[in-house]
Amino acid sequence: MIEFFDSHCHVNEDRFDEDRGEVLGRMKEYGITRYAVIGSDMETSRACVKYVKTHPDAVAAVGIHPHEAQGFREEDLDRLKEWITCGEANAVGEIGLDYYYDFSPREVQKEVCRKQMQLAWEIGAPVAYHIRDAHQDMIDLMKSMKKQLTPGIIHCFSGSAEIAKEYLKLGFIISFAGPVTFKKAPKLREAALLVPRERLLIETDSPYLAPEPVRGRRNEPANVRFVAEKLAEIRGETTEEVAAYTYINAKQLYGIKS
Repeated sequence: MIEFFDSHCHVNEDRFDEDRGEVLGRMKEYGITRYAVIGSDMETSRACVKYVKTHPDAVAAVGIHPHEAQGFREEDLDRLKEWITCGEANAVGEIGLDYYYDFSPREVQKEVCRKQMQLAWEIGAPVAYHIRDAHQDMIDLMKSMKKQLTPGIIHCFSGSAEIAKEYLKLGFIISFAGPVTFKKAPKLREAALLVPRERLLIETDSPYLAPEPVRGRRNEPANVRFVAEKLAEIRGETTEEVAAYTYINAKQLYGIKS
């Protein structure tokens, strides 16, 4: 059986409370053997840390999403640091900039993102970045901190091929989710063609962004196979190949030894 690594999902959250066992069963059925659960604020980050203690196939990322930046407190950095340095979490995230909703003021988003990037550099942790309608500002921020960047994922990539090139120059991994399967996604398909194998990941971001052919439903990690299949089609590779190298890439990025 092909093995997949869903590099970014939220299967630990309450939208899966009623049928999580069935969801995890489908993951096993379709070969999703590793996955990362991602925090978006202190509460969900704490939940991720708790979740992975009883689910050994999962790893956790902890951080404050740009939507939640207004609620940031300086002492949050100490807690994030403790979770990662104690081995309870493997990455900082998801952090970044989101100008689509602007739930937090843009300058606040930038400052909270910068502080978490600085923390990641201090402790040598990888970062999962959420970036929506804010690519140029994010790239500018990254360039301003170029000497303090750690390896990271541009999660659920939503930009053009030219934007992808900028992130690749900065050393980041590009992760594709459901939108790359959508019929009206020529820019994403163009970007997917140019990303080298060693810099590419797959994810679901479930319960969000379900891919074709299950678009419009609650997404779940089992559907990461559809992302892999579409990338294989776009890149002229086999699904087995995409699954294999993205699995290795995710393990390396998250520091998984076994």
